[in-house]
Amino acid sequence: MIKDKIFYGWVIVATSLIIATTFFGIRLSFGVFFKSLESEFNLTRAATSSVFSIHMVLCAVFTMVGGWALDRYGPRLVIFIMGLLTGVSLLLTSQTSSLCQLFLSYSLLFAMGIGAAYPVLMSTVSRWFDKRRGLALGIAGSGGALGILIMAPFATYLISNLGWRTSYIVLGLIAWVVVISLSMILRKDPGEIGVLTDGAKIGESSSEAESREGDSQPTDLSLLQAFRTRNFWLLGAVWLLLSLCMNLVITHVVPYATDVGVSTAKAAIILSIVGGFSILSRALTGRVSDIVGRKVPGIICTLLQAGALVWLIWSQELWMFYLFAIVFGFSWGGLGTIAVTLVADNFGGRNLGLIMAATDVAFAIGAAIGPAIGGVIFDYTDSYTLAFAIGAAAMLITTLLLVLIRRETNTGIA
Repeated sequence: MIKDKIFYGWVIVATSLIIATTFFGIRLSFGVFFKSLESEFNLTRAATSSVFSIHMVLCAVFTMVGGWALDRYGPRLVIFIMGLLTGVSLLLTSQTSSLCQLFLSYSLLFAMGIGAAYPVLMSTVSRWFDKRRGLALGIAGSGGALGILIMAPFATYLISNLGWRTSYIVLGLIAWVVVISLSMILRKDPGEIGVLTDGAKIGESSSEAESREGDSQPTDLSLLQAFRTRNFWLLGAVWLLLSLCMNLVITHVVPYATDVGVSTAKAAIILSIVGGFSILSRALTGRVSDIVGRKVPGIICTLLQAGALVWLIWSQELWMFYLFAIVFGFSWGGLGTIAVTLVADNFGGRNLGLIMAATDVAFAIGAAIGPAIGGVIFDYTDSYTLAFAIGAAAMLITTLLLVLIRRETNTGIA
């Protein structure tokens, strides 16, 4: 039978990839909707950015709820409810008539729907793999980048032809169809189908199982025990700074490009290029990190990302934006894979969903700060120069944090 020939973990990876593409493609297309919302409700850029920033703050709350629910109930029920709430949120957002209503329908309800998506999906994938965890998480984690690649131009097309309100209706229906149906395929861990990580059969000899599972597994830490480790706080800081930088760029690079004369359609392609090269980087970096360790690929990515942001400050022509997008996308994708794999390597176990959700709180905080920094600085200076410089500095600090991370358990991490 096919299920005996193909390890079901790869089905989990593919399903998680499609769900993540839908969820994060919708979220990260906010930059495409940015000027439509700004114009419709007569908002400043700081106020428009606050819709997304508050959404990300609320995600920090719901990510913990989702992580707890995943460990207790498994991914099927959790993802089903998240898909349902996401669709409702987008349909209601299409009918809003004030900034306050946007805060309720998008910032709050959308956070309830998508807030825990990353830790739920990545924790589920991580439980199915050991030796190829970096590759598996790299592929599944490509959903955010693939979402940008697909959703940014798709949303631009919808807005140009149907308006932003109808566009949100379409996206809401897509969320219902894709996420709710695929949630039924998910399984919590290999034990549900009678195998071990990487496809080892429970009935295998101990030597065969050990060869598949590796020399040792991470300690099964509780959330409180994880709080007491140095690596938890270092990784939390990595997530915060990575998110600050990424969401600053994703939210403001399209308005910035159009400000200097790039058309909206061509500016949207910048996001697609970011997404495309992030996809390439995630699978490649994930596989390389399985072989050489996590730190060196991660440090290379942080330095590339810092350089890309410095380049963005001076970008005025289309080719300069496209070159920025290539380097930024590649470095962002690689660093994202390294960060999530380090969490799984150090804290994998029964409570991985909750622990990964706790690090995702840091990501949500960074995502709230990044767009707000861009909006406030632009409103006061009529320029993004200082904002992008802050993003570059954040990546240099992240380089130092990766250097300081030490192996908490015997997981083989350099």
